[in-house]
Amino acid sequence: MTTLYEKLGGAKALDAVVDAFYERVLADQRIARFFAGVDMRTQAAKQKAFLAMVTGGPARYTGKSMRDGHTHLVEQGLDDSHVDAVIEDLGATLAQFGVSEQDIAACAAIAESVRDDVLNRTPVARG
Repeated sequence: MTTLYEKLGGAKALDAVVDAFYERVLADQRIARFFAGVDMRTQAAKQKAFLAMVTGGPARYTGKSMRDGHTHLVEQGLDDSHVDAVIEDLGATLAQFGVSEQDIAACAAIAESVRDDVLNRTPVARG
């Protein structure tokens, strides 16, 4: 079975996608402020490892938990609208690289799956 990581093109493709994604994020006035003062090279490396891991690739993310890594941002006002903007920017970046709508939706679902942790809240009951 082909992994999402393989469908996205592997490490080289993820490197290019993440770099382009952060260019888009830093230009997005809805969320750029959350990256002020961030070492973007380090941030991109963490994101590449995280995306590789969650899409079935060989990398293993060893950084902070989603909650711990975003607590300071929640204290700065990070909310659902900002997570929506990140997911939108990710989808637009993937589309720019010719990723299929189905695979973009799969990546969005992964991002959605960590929303409550990123926002440091108890998961909302669905259904």
